Amino acid sequence: MPRILVVDDDPMVGATIEVLLQRQGFDVTMADGGETGLAALEAQTFDVMLVDIFMPHMRGFESIRIFHERAPAIPLIAMSGYAFASSASPSPDFLRMALELGATRCLRKPFTPDALLTTIRECLGEAAQPKDKKEAP
Repeated sequence: MPRILVVDDDPMVGATIEVLLQRQGFDVTMADGGETGLAALEAQTFDVMLVDIFMPHMRGFESIRIFHERAPAIPLIAMSGYAFASSASPSPDFLRMALELGATRCLRKPFTPDALLTTIRECLGEAAQPKDKKEAP
C-alpha cells in the first residue's frame, strides 16, 4: 500500500484529499503545516509527498525546497491555489518555480479527483523505474 504524505494548512482541503486517497487504498499521513510535515517525514517513509506551496510559517517555496532537500528520492507534488487580484497583472508562475526547486509535478487548486490520482500514479510509476535506464541516442 503506497504511503502518501499530505501537507496542507487548509483543513477542508486536507480532509478531502485524505478521504479520496484512503478510498483508493493509499496509506495517508496528514500534516497541517511545514513543521508537522517535516516531523512526519523524519519519522516515517513515504512513496509520494503532496505539499501546498503557500502555508503559514514556511513562506513561499521554502517548504518545497526543504522537503526536496530532506527526501530527494521521494516524488513531490506541489499544490497551489494562489489567486491574484487581477488577471491582467503580470504574475510569476509559482508552479513552474516549484518544479525548479525540486517538485516532480504540480497541481493548481482546485483540481479534480482524477487529476490528483493520475498525478500520484504517474509519480509512483516513475519512482519504480530503474534509475540507470538510459535513453537511446
